[in-house]
Amino acid sequence: MALDILTPPSEARLVPVPARHAAAFCFALVVTACALASFAFACATPFSAFAVVGAAMLRLRAALLCVLGAWLVNQGIGFGVLHYPVDVNTLAWGGTIGAAALAATVVARTVLQALRPTMLPLALGAALAGAYGTYELVLLAATPILGGEASFTLAIVARIGFTSAAWLIGLVAACEIVRLLRPILPYRAVSR
Repeated sequence: MALDILTPPSEARLVPVPARHAAAFCFALVVTACALASFAFACATPFSAFAVVGAAMLRLRAALLCVLGAWLVNQGIGFGVLHYPVDVNTLAWGGTIGAAALAATVVARTVLQALRPTMLPLALGAALAGAYGTYELVLLAATPILGGEASFTLAIVARIGFTSAAWLIGLVAACEIVRLLRPILPYRAVSR
């Protein structure tokens, strides 16, 4: 069914809103977080955290679309507001970052499915580790062609990893706050 991407799978790990609102909520959450992170961190946007949240809330196809939307926002802010140089290398890095974010989403979804019976915090932590490792490996694989090897020191990779973990904690906390507030939110008025 074509509308399957609009509803989360029955095995969704994060369920802050009713199923009919999951895709829109996840998209709004991840894109807003990406916009904030893009201004704060520019090229160090925590796409692996966004990948885990999308994978924990949505079917894979919808999670990929959600992360793709976040990447588009990141690129729009980078080129439109932060004035990234418009050259072949910068555009290629942008595309590589998008590919890495999508690969991280696939890995996050795979890990979450494999760890289905595991407690949520452990499953999310493992998914983040897999997603972040994949994200960094895709970026590292591009360095022989695009340059930038100096950005892959242990200190830089660890700092971005910790930043991604902090963003994941914040995004999960936002989901939990919405889930706790859900009984008092006026969804009937919104769903008309």
